[in-house]
Amino acid sequence: MENKELVSRIVTSLDKHKAENIQIIGVTDLTSIADYFVIANGSSSTQVKSLTDYVQDELEQEGGHPPRVEGYASASWVLLDYGSVVVHVFTQEARSFYDLERLWKDGRQLDVQEFLTNEG
Repeated sequence: MENKELVSRIVTSLDKHKAENIQIIGVTDLTSIADYFVIANGSSSTQVKSLTDYVQDELEQEGGHPPRVEGYASASWVLLDYGSVVVHVFTQEARSFYDLERLWKDGRQLDVQEFLTNEG
């Protein structure tokens, strides 16, 4: 799966399952750790876990490789590392605290609507 298609599948899953404030940041020119960051938040730690479960399940059904997962036990910030695409799902409080959008402000802010598919 190409990077843009992977981002599209992730964003569509998050949107379909009611993630809040989805953002995509292109970081290719800033770091070698990833090409894209997808950032979203859930309304509770339970929703954060559910959102990450949905993303993983849906991508695995499409033949995507399982990601490296960090933070699932605490569920205030869960990171799914798909290599070129890193997904960050936060509670609102954790998202405000860590403020990744500010830390990566030199990245390209991409329009989420361009990545949404007509599924769901």
